[in-house]
Amino acid sequence: MRGSRAGSSDMSAWCSAVVLLSLILLLSVRENNASNSIRGSQFSTKPCEEIYVVGEGETLHTIGDKCGDPFIVERNPHIHDPDDVFPGLVLKIAPFYFSRKL
Repeated sequence: MRGSRAGSSDMSAWCSAVVLLSLILLLSVRENNASNSIRGSQFSTKPCEEIYVVGEGETLHTIGDKCGDPFIVERNPHIHDPDDVFPGLVLKIAPFYFSRKL
């Protein structure tokens, strides 16, 4: 009888461990899905960082408007043709804000 109790408690311990690990795995997968990678145009709700990666469909004009940097071409000497902007291109951004006096 003593051996069956030990076997039963071992089995319940293993089941509890499996359930706990399953919950941890499920929650970590769910958290990763909620925080998908953010690129390019999806940054619109976040302020622009000093380094910006161009997203699909973006132009220097739209990035400049969004980030407040009208001098992107001047700050990025690796851009030879402003019309040749492609997804994945890395840009240096320095936001420029106009101060208005009322």
